[in-house]
Amino acid sequence: MEEKRAIIMVIDSMGIGAMSDCKDFGDIPECNTLKHVCEFNHGLNAPNMEAIGLGLLGDFEGIKKVQNPTGTVATLVEKSKGKDTTTGHWEIAGLVSEKPFATYPDGFPRELIAKFIEETGCGGVLANCPASGTAIITELNCEHHATKFPIVYTSADSVFQIALDTDLIELETLYEWCRIARRLLDEGGYNTARVIARPYKIIDGKPTRISKDRRDFSMAPKHTYLNELKDGGAKVVAIGKIEDIFSKSGITHAIHTGSNKEGLELTLKAVKNELPLEEIAYESGNRYNEKTLIFTNLVDTDMLYGHRNDAAGYGKAIEEIDTYVKPIIDSMTENDLLIITADHGCDPCVEGTDHTREKVPVLFYSKKLKPSGNLGELQGFDTIVDYLKDWFSK
Repeated sequence: MEEKRAIIMVIDSMGIGAMSDCKDFGDIPECNTLKHVCEFNHGLNAPNMEAIGLGLLGDFEGIKKVQNPTGTVATLVEKSKGKDTTTGHWEIAGLVSEKPFATYPDGFPRELIAKFIEETGCGGVLANCPASGTAIITELNCEHHATKFPIVYTSADSVFQIALDTDLIELETLYEWCRIARRLLDEGGYNTARVIARPYKIIDGKPTRISKDRRDFSMAPKHTYLNELKDGGAKVVAIGKIEDIFSKSGITHAIHTGSNKEGLELTLKAVKNELPLEEIAYESGNRYNEKTLIFTNLVDTDMLYGHRNDAAGYGKAIEEIDTYVKPIIDSMTENDLLIITADHGCDPCVEGTDHTREKVPVLFYSKKLKPSGNLGELQGFDTIVDYLKDWFSK
């Protein structure tokens, strides 16, 4: 049988408008990440996603509402109770989170921190409060160097974040402390979505986070469509932080990235069959069927620009992503399906630095399928799984 592939590209945090329950998540009805980024930049140049039909999903300055789109588009309304990376990606893969993950607006409980200090032998922690990551490492760097205590902080999301200078404490020690935190959170029933390693170094006199060495230690999801594909003999190729988000569950091959550009280059290589899969496989010598899912997360929009209220940088990141859409499409065969979507919002133009509870776009493109234009609002990011199942069954 001929190879059948699907490519999912998640533009992290590129929401397209507040959900009706946004106030329950601390957000305002005006939040709209893509709309505001377009307005701030007086329009964006994204001709390739525009051609597929992105402009049909809203009033996005600079992105035209084309009359004859080359693909099918829709607005997806999240079913899960959350506005974070984990719930968004899990729902894209078919798992709806009915119960929200726990958040810690007053910091983590004393008993948890005490166990963390005891089991890691770190001697103590700094912060233990909600904070902006870039701000907290700047504020506490001197104390971190004086004590060698890790900086532990959270946000409006369900995250246990550990920051340290890897010129002071080894990177592998940071990862081990994250694994210990993950285990303690799971054993204690704290229902925390992610533990995030936040390594930094002093560069030009300033504490600077090292994106390529960031790692996420997520709760393991229950069965998702990724597991169904893998268990059926398909290849599931994770690019970027996908491997971390799913705690390796349902993945056969994985490669981390240090930037959107690297993730886009790797995705293009995967589509061209130029990615050395044998080098990134979890197990060597496996035989696979004709189905392949390439699943990419492009995190810079969220991590570097959304959380830092940098709408200019956000706009440039979207434009960079768009430049890769055409070569990816040009490299696709008749048996390939491209899906471009997002996992939540992070509007850089509203107050605060946290994620925003938003609907997301989805763009479907295939050389084989007839375009259907704008399907309107659809309930559930898991709509994507319905399309995948239909695609792989043909």
